[in-house]
Amino acid sequence: MHPNRAFRFADDASMLAFAARRGFAHIFASTPDGPMVAHAPITPCGGAFRFHVARGNPIARHLDGATLLLSISDTDGYVSPSWYADPLGSKHVPTWNYVAVEIVGTARVLNETELTAQLDTLAALNEPRVSPELPWTRAKTDPEYFDKLLKALVGVEVAVELVRGTTKLSQHRPDEDNVGVIAGLRRSGNPALAEAMAR
Repeated sequence: MHPNRAFRFADDASMLAFAARRGFAHIFASTPDGPMVAHAPITPCGGAFRFHVARGNPIARHLDGATLLLSISDTDGYVSPSWYADPLGSKHVPTWNYVAVEIVGTARVLNETELTAQLDTLAALNEPRVSPELPWTRAKTDPEYFDKLLKALVGVEVAVELVRGTTKLSQHRPDEDNVGVIAGLRRSGNPALAEAMAR
């Protein structure tokens, strides 16, 4: 995470809420076969996060009991010094703004009931957002087919032991520079980062 305290999240609760809202992580493990990463949707569960990967994924056999790093990021983008109030300033350099959270914790493989609950939670969190008129539930899937798919997955719970985050959104710049950066991001096709800065 960025060393500048100006870019830190307010507290652990806000970082965990960000991770839950974003709902997708890059999951890193150090394994005897070398460093590995999985990319998976995550769901909160008490003081932990759950995810699943394909049983055939090389990382799957290394997850139980491992210390994992979950990296969750949202919007990011290049910031040009030409957007600042004084674009010709000799002490301006380009930078990159971003929002990211890292969660470190010990993994535990889920049993079949817990994995099913994780899949149900994943659908319950996302279906109302993407398909409110016809949300999918497990009840709509043939039970034998679902059980077959379930056996092809490994579910994992990561107990949150450490959380750290960065909201690097030009907080250290003067207001007039940030007005220019927000306008520049919108013009260059990055409205999500512009809105994050405006908030």
